[in-house]
Amino acid sequence: MSYIDTHTHLYTEEFDADRKEVVERAVLSGAQCILLPNIDEASIAPMLRMCRDYPRLCYPMMGLHPTDIPEDPWPLLNRMEQLLAGGDYVAVGEVGVDLYWDDSRRDVQIDVFRHQVEWAVKFQLPLVIHSRNAQDEIVSTLLPYRDELCGGIFHCFGGTKEEAEELLDFPNFMLGIGGVITFKKSSLPEFLKTTVPLSRIVLETDAPYLAPTPHRGKRNESSYIPLIISKLAEIYATDANTIEAVTTHNAKTIFKKIT
Repeated sequence: MSYIDTHTHLYTEEFDADRKEVVERAVLSGAQCILLPNIDEASIAPMLRMCRDYPRLCYPMMGLHPTDIPEDPWPLLNRMEQLLAGGDYVAVGEVGVDLYWDDSRRDVQIDVFRHQVEWAVKFQLPLVIHSRNAQDEIVSTLLPYRDELCGGIFHCFGGTKEEAEELLDFPNFMLGIGGVITFKKSSLPEFLKTTVPLSRIVLETDAPYLAPTPHRGKRNESSYIPLIISKLAEIYATDANTIEAVTTHNAKTIFKKIT
């Protein structure tokens, strides 16, 4: 088995006690690459440290998560842009809009997201987008840049058929599919095959969150990706080898800096 986990936070404190073992399990289960999206200022150092500890396996992104925007985000955004300009990052991420818990800073979130979309255009890097209760805001912010963006991932997609169709109208963007697809009440299996070509899907965990069944509610990790592969093979009526090959090709198409 061989796969790319396009979105995991293995650098966070949830893995401090056994990170080495978690990485070893990932490699043994078939991980070719593990892509690490940034969250905030504090996450930069541990993320980069993990990439130094595991070269050619772990690759960093740079971005400010919508739920971690400080009161005045612009000094931090300026520092992040300087890092992007001088570093070897594979994407702008994790960025986006999240109105699930609190929509009081909606306009700030959109402004910060737009600013980071402009980074993706400037540096010609893919965007890794977090969207929660914010489909309209994400789409309307992206539309003016539609033809300038080189592509990206709509991370942790769990929306409707209509939302999937709207997002896939952006060229060279794919849907990140993770543990949610294995949940009993997920609607994804009902429409994925007829709406989303396998050529528009990448694999992810969002570890330590959203562990697939039968690990739901526990800490997620990259070695659980084969459970997602198995579910996708069932949905697309194909075999695991095909899912692995196509999704790995898709990831390498989007993230051109990974080797």
